[in-house]
Amino acid sequence: MARVLHTSLVAPSPAGTALQESSLPLTSLDAIWLHAPPVERVFFYANATGNDVLSNLKDSLSRTLRDFYPLAGRLRLTPGTPNRHELHYKPGDGVNFTVAEYHHAGFDELATDDPTEVAKILPLVPALQAGGALLALQATMLSGGLTLGVTFHHGACDGVSSTHFLRTWAWAAPACAGANAPEPPVIDRTFIRDRDGLYDTFTAPRLSSDDEDDGGKPLGVISPDVHQLFATFTLSKEHLQRIKDAVAPASSGGDRAHLLFPADHRTRLDPPVPEKYLGNCVGPCFASALRKEVAAAGADGLFTACAAVAASIDVAPGYWDGIMERIMKVFSAAELPLTVAGWPRFRVYDTNFGFGWPVKVDVVSVARTGAMSVAEARGSDGGVEVSISLPAGGMERFRECFADAMACLSSSPWLNVRFSISWK
Repeated sequence: MARVLHTSLVAPSPAGTALQESSLPLTSLDAIWLHAPPVERVFFYANATGNDVLSNLKDSLSRTLRDFYPLAGRLRLTPGTPNRHELHYKPGDGVNFTVAEYHHAGFDELATDDPTEVAKILPLVPALQAGGALLALQATMLSGGLTLGVTFHHGACDGVSSTHFLRTWAWAAPACAGANAPEPPVIDRTFIRDRDGLYDTFTAPRLSSDDEDDGGKPLGVISPDVHQLFATFTLSKEHLQRIKDAVAPASSGGDRAHLLFPADHRTRLDPPVPEKYLGNCVGPCFASALRKEVAAAGADGLFTACAAVAASIDVAPGYWDGIMERIMKVFSAAELPLTVAGWPRFRVYDTNFGFGWPVKVDVVSVARTGAMSVAEARGSDGGVEVSISLPAGGMERFRECFADAMACLSSSPWLNVRFSISWK
């Protein structure tokens, strides 16, 4: 375990006009994530040590929370309602910022793509404080560097908003203040049209598989096996282009595999939602393909999966009207769908607090949810990183399949054939 040195409550900066007590209602798009597990990320920074680093992080966090003040509040049931929730902020609220040190593994051992025991990484992320906290932060000093653990309640905002907050915080650090300031968040829930049926469904109490109260445990949380591993795999820009050039439509019918991943709807809603809107504005995309084709050897399985994903991205009219039926269909399948966390356009590797770019960013929460995380590749101009957490046997099989597919992408001349399907 990490040794906690101290924890402080960082409140929004008092500079300027005093913030007043306020409540921000959850929309139906927020309610989708009300019972979801928190999103946990760890940023690894080499050679970032010293009290000045920690002081700058806390000071710049306070200034950033001034604009993002709802994140300093608490999630609560709206008074006088049976199932409506809100983000409630009052003066004196703040975000827990923990400083810790960790001696059970070195920086280089943890900031690696190679399979690493999840048990060694989990101590680097903070838990959300009981009582409806929305954000928790932890700076952990390691031999050779520092990690910044970030835990968000997904009901408060999506990945677009959370990474907007992180980039704004990084900009506010004194060493980076000369760059152009990021735009402030748009805090206005009237941009999202309420959908009562969707809201009521996702705010209903969640029960465990044996129909007993789960004691408030978020939906979808699993307990990682003590020997479970976490690893990252990279697809280069050239690999991605060859896939795009050769991908073919998937077949239909039969025993199928399902993938569920989020898509940003800020530009898809009518009227569009501002890019810097603070909250959730994502909707699920559903990809499906024959299981035997996805599991095919070489690059064939990879192409089948990519084709199914490409076909699922377009949003047809009436998308939201039938969303519950599509969700129920996917989750009633024999096996639960593989889900995706993250997005290459989040640009998590651009998060520089003035002591260098992160050498690694891990979405640690995939070890609890069974999801696969996706981010832009480090130091590339278009590659993608994929991270996954599996038991040792499953990780070895995944590594073999990935290596097989990459070998085919690099050597098969027939991959230059183009098909008509578009990729977005």
